[in-house]
Amino acid sequence: MLAADIVWPLHGAASGAFTLEDGAAPPEQAVVTTVDSPVLLGYAPESPNGRAMLILGGGGYTALMAGREGVQVARWLTALGYHAFVLIHRFPHAGTGPSAPLDDALAAMAMIRASALAPNGLGVVGLSSGGHLAACLIAGYPAAWGSTQPQRPDILVIGYAPISTNAKGRTIIADKPPLPPLEKQALYDALQPDAQLLADPPPTFIVYAGNDPVVPVANAHRLHGALKAAGSSPELHIFADAPHGFALDTPDQPVSLWPRLCEAWLRQVGFL
Repeated sequence: MLAADIVWPLHGAASGAFTLEDGAAPPEQAVVTTVDSPVLLGYAPESPNGRAMLILGGGGYTALMAGREGVQVARWLTALGYHAFVLIHRFPHAGTGPSAPLDDALAAMAMIRASALAPNGLGVVGLSSGGHLAACLIAGYPAAWGSTQPQRPDILVIGYAPISTNAKGRTIIADKPPLPPLEKQALYDALQPDAQLLADPPPTFIVYAGNDPVVPVANAHRLHGALKAAGSSPELHIFADAPHGFALDTPDQPVSLWPRLCEAWLRQVGFL
């Protein structure tokens, strides 16, 4: 189990239940392989600044990099004074349907806002598929999935996310086959946040690798362009040479500077 200062089960479940790929791995390397009941793991700062960050890690909606793109990110953010929350969300599959990850993220946002831990604002940091999920929080909820209460973040930080190039008709790779399972492809088809932005999007920091072999950098340009068209002034950083999933552990590479750039941006927009 991943140790945390706060453990909040979502959707009224008695407890969060998820499986780790290697229970002996250190928390900063944890990988979640199955999620029966979603849970929010909270990490407290020594000197709170009155703000919180929801962290959405990647894993392609079939796993969750809860360590590299969750716990490690939380440690960075708590050192800056934020309450940091790592969401262990459900995956889209036959048992949950395509809406499960977004429903969990919306519930997590509502839960944090209802607490007394973020009186000065709530932001979201999303990496890889978690970045796609983060962008969906500022986009319309599909009418075919029903209705829900929007939970607009005050700021967004999005890294190397497949914003819409996995959606049918919008792929970069010609004749790209559907992604398994079917519910995962249905999620990407239904949630194309660059084309579904709600009005007045929040300040957004975007970071990508120009040569990402997994997530085409076109996603960065699509999101950046959509935000500008909606009247926002997003911050965009594209590093020419960096691996997919660079997160916070690429020492001695130029992309390792992105957290410092993000901190400067957070100060500039008044969120730090």
